[in-house]
Amino acid sequence: MTTPAHHFEDLGQQREAAALGMWVFLVTEILFFGGLFAAFAFYRSTHYDAFARAANLLDWRVGAGNTAVLITSSLMMALAVRAARLGRRRDLQLFLAATSLLGALFVAVKFWEYAHKAAEHLVPGFDFAVEGPWAQETRLFLGFYFVMTGVHALHMVIGICVLVTLWEMARRGVFSPERHALVENAGLYWHFVDIVWIFLFPMLYLMGAH
Repeated sequence: MTTPAHHFEDLGQQREAAALGMWVFLVTEILFFGGLFAAFAFYRSTHYDAFARAANLLDWRVGAGNTAVLITSSLMMALAVRAARLGRRRDLQLFLAATSLLGALFVAVKFWEYAHKAAEHLVPGFDFAVEGPWAQETRLFLGFYFVMTGVHALHMVIGICVLVTLWEMARRGVFSPERHALVENAGLYWHFVDIVWIFLFPMLYLMGAH
């Protein structure tokens, strides 16, 4: 029989405490990314034309493709949470694996994109090749691009590691309809990371698409 940890009255209280802890963590993440977004918005407002030109150095089609990958991964994660609630172990393993693979595809595409930028000498501080009147603003825009997408990619890698761990736990039959808070909290984290990208994509890739 599934029982709660000794410091909880029942499984419902334990699940609520775990959810509260995750939401508190996500609030700190919102503050962190919010600071980056605010800094970018400030510099964009003061160097709009230069930032719009610099945005054309990014391929919006690659960003759009990765956006589709992440949206699909969020669907798979939602299905994984549903499977955990219903006690469907095979479905849970399947959807966790699908989410992990889609996340890995996103990260692979992102590092492929980074490699192309490095080959074109568009990494600030590493033989940066852009010259002319917009050079400093372009360097600033690309600096934001690498920092913001790099931090996001790091969150993706952490999420993938968590999902792989959950997959192994699901294989061993750890989860049940009564005990699946870890899957739900992982789902909250994954959806949050996806939402961050939904903001990053238009902010960085579409600014100069016209």
